[in-house]
Amino acid sequence: MSFVEDPAAPIAIPTRDEAKIARRERLRLLRRSPTFVLGSVLVGLWVVCAILGTLIAPHAPQADDILNKLAAPTGDHLFGTDRLGRDVLSRVIVGAREILITAPLATILGTVAGTAIGLVTGYYRGFVDDVVMRVIDAMLAVPVIVLALLAIVALGPSRATLVLVIGTVFAMIISKTVRAAVLSERELDYVQAARLRNERSPYILFAEILPNVMGPIVVEFTVRLGYAIFTIATLAFLGFGADPSIPDWGHDISEHYTFINTGVWWAVLFPSLAIATLIVGINLIADALAQTFER
Repeated sequence: MSFVEDPAAPIAIPTRDEAKIARRERLRLLRRSPTFVLGSVLVGLWVVCAILGTLIAPHAPQADDILNKLAAPTGDHLFGTDRLGRDVLSRVIVGAREILITAPLATILGTVAGTAIGLVTGYYRGFVDDVVMRVIDAMLAVPVIVLALLAIVALGPSRATLVLVIGTVFAMIISKTVRAAVLSERELDYVQAARLRNERSPYILFAEILPNVMGPIVVEFTVRLGYAIFTIATLAFLGFGADPSIPDWGHDISEHYTFINTGVWWAVLFPSLAIATLIVGINLIADALAQTFER
């Protein structure tokens, strides 16, 4: 006896309960992932520093002590002092705040805008899709740092400018990822079923397709967050930070890297390690999320 699938049989569409079970399973896998746990610890450490800031800093981060400038690490100054006698440890702790405000805001802006562009272009295709993708390809041919420098020179350095510029560049990158995911989803049975029910396009995009492409979006958000931190630190190093008067890891490295030849390494090493550990932590989380959503 042969069994032939009935083409008139109803299409099996995952229920909300099944979706909840899938989300719980992913969370369980993440909690058991050493990569995710280690990344969360590293990122959590700097989040605590950003939130508490001066409450846990051993010294005032902007307090000058000319008589104690460029002092090597001691019991009173565990990370030493900088060229103005300011405590490096305190500046590293408080410096986490600016970068952990600007980078997530820019990444959220880029993710939201990029997701919207990717959904629309991937679902509707046609002339608009071709034009938008060609413009994005042309813009992405220019390095991110160059685009950021041009915009900052034109608009002036500020947190809002950094968020807008980095968010715009990330939106173009993320839109291509989301578009690719939507192209593979738009022809699947559950989308066809929604069309047969005469559902409106916004409903199909945001209620049907969007939940099924959230995996790539979450991973892309995490990866771009690491890139945002690196970009902001690089711009600060080049003198285009949001506000040079507040503690900033990139700016502090820029002020002291010339002193390395004289044996003053601590004023550069510890802010550099702060940037490195934060980016490594975010990348570990991104790797764990990618592995989880691929299962």
